[in-house]
Amino acid sequence: MNTLTNIFKILSDETRLRIIMLLYQQDLCVCELSGILDIPQPKISKSLSKLRDTNLVSDTRLEKFVFYSLKTEDPVLLNTLKTIMENLESYPQLINDRTRLADKEIYLNACNNVKEGD
Repeated sequence: MNTLTNIFKILSDETRLRIIMLLYQQDLCVCELSGILDIPQPKISKSLSKLRDTNLVSDTRLEKFVFYSLKTEDPVLLNTLKTIMENLESYPQLINDRTRLADKEIYLNACNNVKEGD
């Protein structure tokens, strides 16, 4: 179980916060997260590892992809995320992330092309 202090430590990192906000909306793979956030895949993976270690996200393998989902049922975290979503206009970066989330297929297709070209 996460303490309140641990939850806010996790949310204090911008990359982890942005990942959590996206996973609050839907499950995504590393390629999609990297593309949507415009952050290199190794940094995304490192942040996801930390989130997994704190039991806030879980992963599921589907063919050659690993999809991540928000795992927590912590009411404080869920209410915090809900409040952020309800006040999204105050957070331009999160608005941009949500806009790019709508185009997530581009990033998954790019991931397919890279893996097929190996």
